[in-house]
Amino acid sequence: MTAQLFTNARLINPEARTEALGALLVRDGRIVAAGAEIAVPEDAELVDCGGKCLAPGIVDIGVKVCEPGERHKESYRSAGLAAAAGGVTTMVTRPDTTPAIDSPETLEFVTRRANAAAPVNVLPMAALTKGRGGREMTEIGFLMDAGAVAFTDCDHVVQNTKVFSRALTYARSLDALVIAHPQDPGLSDGACVTSGKFASLRGLPAVSPMAERMGLDRDIALLEMTGARYHADQITTARALPALERARKNGLDITAGVSIHHLTLNELDVADYRTFFKVKPPLRSEDDRLAVIDAVRTGLIDIISSMHTPQDEESKRLPFEEAASGAVALETLLPAAMRLYHGDQLDLPTLFAALSLNPATRLGLECGRLAPGAPADLVLFDPDVPFVLDRAILHSKSRNTPFDGQRMQGRVLATYVAGNPVYRRA
Repeated sequence: MTAQLFTNARLINPEARTEALGALLVRDGRIVAAGAEIAVPEDAELVDCGGKCLAPGIVDIGVKVCEPGERHKESYRSAGLAAAAGGVTTMVTRPDTTPAIDSPETLEFVTRRANAAAPVNVLPMAALTKGRGGREMTEIGFLMDAGAVAFTDCDHVVQNTKVFSRALTYARSLDALVIAHPQDPGLSDGACVTSGKFASLRGLPAVSPMAERMGLDRDIALLEMTGARYHADQITTARALPALERARKNGLDITAGVSIHHLTLNELDVADYRTFFKVKPPLRSEDDRLAVIDAVRTGLIDIISSMHTPQDEESKRLPFEEAASGAVALETLLPAAMRLYHGDQLDLPTLFAALSLNPATRLGLECGRLAPGAPADLVLFDPDVPFVLDRAILHSKSRNTPFDGQRMQGRVLATYVAGNPVYRRA
């Protein structure tokens, strides 16, 4: 059948910022109509949503897939299965592999691997500088021709401002999006927690929240000079928000994101050196967490992402200071986001604006909306069902999640890519 009619659904429309019972008609992989009353075509397959939520599939910017180099941590197949189970229909993957994705040849390799192995859409980013070393910019034009949707050195800050300004200028001439990690590398070097009373009590090397503000201030100055398109991958502190707001008011082409971990966890969750809570940047204070949630609510922060970073057991079962940073989150992104919904901090349309619509818009994609003509990339989920997370059943090869054993709410029931089911909960 070429047509599907999703009935009895709570339609989450991030464009209109509405949530209402209705139906959605899909034909040949694209949305035809959405609304309260839709005539049933003769050739349509009926899908009864049972009153559950139907929303645009999540567009997740900043997913690390460890191919090439560390396939034992995560492959495109395992990441794709995890994404489908988590309602993520488009993964935008990072170039911090071994070797880095900094040439058209490497980019074409990972694109072929992704298309062959992953059941969801995969869009690769490429490195901004060769080897992510911050010394020489990559061939941005050729990489765009090969399919790169953005350019980033991930958590390697380009310290040489002349190199970074030249890269921004060149990216501006090609209308390429640059994604940066706002952080002062001198202050943050060697740090594993945020400075404060907790860090002092635990005796751990810490970084001031001002390091993020200083890194963002530098990048904003370079944006004023170059006029480039810029996205800050993670804004996690209250002190960085005024600078971001001023840059917006001054008309700079700047957007910002935040990881789900920084929205739902704080520095005290590290407790007795629990390395699964070691992420980059480190978890912040509760005041910072609440300020960032408010910034998402007002639209100052545009995008919520998983920042999915697989690490194997050997990398995490180490003293806190030595353990690798990062957490897997493709499957836990939606249930963790439901904490914000059930806590009356963000409503579902606002959440899906940050999870789906805004990242798709920033990358110039058609998806992320329930509008006629948009791809039928959809997630059907129950926001209320409770469960206790067991990391052993995650689809990722690495299972370094901070939510293991925690009570959560919200389950993905089905995920559709171009109208085709790529995941159904048994």
